[in-house]
Amino acid sequence: MAERTDEFIATMMAEIGATRAWAGFNVRLAIGMLREAAALTTQVCGETMPSDRPGCFAMSVRKPVGVVLGIAPWNGPLILGVRAIATPLACGNTVILKGSEISPGTHHLIGEVFRDAGFPPGVVNVVLNAPGDAPDLVAKMIAHPAVRRINFTGSTHTGRIIARLCAEHLKPVVLELGGKAPMIVFEDADLDEAVAAAAFGAFMNSGQICMSTERLIVHESVAATFVDKLARKAKQLHAGDPRDEPPAPLGPLVDVEAAANVGGLIADAVQRGAQLHGAATHDAAVMSARFLTGVTADMRIYHEESFGPITAVVTFKSEAEAVRIANDTEFGLTAAVFTQNIARGLRVADQLDTGMCHINGPTVHDEAHMPFGGVKASGYGRFGGAAGIVEFTDLRWITIDTQPAHYPI
Repeated sequence: MAERTDEFIATMMAEIGATRAWAGFNVRLAIGMLREAAALTTQVCGETMPSDRPGCFAMSVRKPVGVVLGIAPWNGPLILGVRAIATPLACGNTVILKGSEISPGTHHLIGEVFRDAGFPPGVVNVVLNAPGDAPDLVAKMIAHPAVRRINFTGSTHTGRIIARLCAEHLKPVVLELGGKAPMIVFEDADLDEAVAAAAFGAFMNSGQICMSTERLIVHESVAATFVDKLARKAKQLHAGDPRDEPPAPLGPLVDVEAAANVGGLIADAVQRGAQLHGAATHDAAVMSARFLTGVTADMRIYHEESFGPITAVVTFKSEAEAVRIANDTEFGLTAAVFTQNIARGLRVADQLDTGMCHINGPTVHDEAHMPFGGVKASGYGRFGGAAGIVEFTDLRWITIDTQPAHYPI
């Protein structure tokens, strides 16, 4: 994979308009995931346990489940495509990657890497399809008796469909779905650090990341200063063709429909009284960084995942109010809290309904060995490290009787 870095970057640029920075990060993290998975092969283990029966030796063992189906999206195609394969493979399973119709070239390259590395035929499989064939194809693969586990990364809408299909066949599934990540900024926060993290979290890959910072919940006493600093930062984050030299900080959105959706969210908010900061218009799918202030709960952008280079600023007075606003969403993937009072940071993090939370760090944070996943409408199950072993193996109980047993009949 490292040897084909330039090919992966060029393919991601061509398929989804990724910037070199985002594509390069995909390559580096995917390589890390492969190294982590290799290390996991010696950690697929069980334990011995005391038995109530005299002379009975009891143990648990983890066994491969068989075939694992991974369904990966387009927005982080290399990271999420490799994630769908690596841990299941390390646990001794064979895998099928159902690639995205939007990034088939990137997902095809992943298959080539495994093939060229020497994996035997049939161990790592990549299936690509026309967009119209996806529902029937996925349903047939989930229903196939050989497929014993499924993992899906994508929208909450599609995740609900996948969950229903898996439930019909009593097959476990790991779901990593949408997000509406909050970042709480308290009055004692380092505002320069908070703004840098907010800009990265909200605008990296033009906001097309499940962990993107969609809501900035800022204490009213520092809101004006925070907004002024964020406005200056956002002006530097213009979008353009990632192949241009010098490259723009942001690339385009995946298509004009995505940009139109973001535009609709902005128009609704402005009509209801919000103020837009940043460029007022966009060119097709090319949209520069923007944010809204004066956002209230009656606006669509307060609730809906934008998946674009837009974020909303909401103010609060008290810690309890900040927690309430942060939890006022169906999603629960990740969150961030900025404060120099670490005790308060931990207290607030403990109250947030998310699978992950970062104190004095951005909402966009992924490491190969960490337990990654959400709660509520952001899904269930975990990728990464030992948590991934639990998801992609069966736990079996085995006993050995070492002396004659007594039976009641």
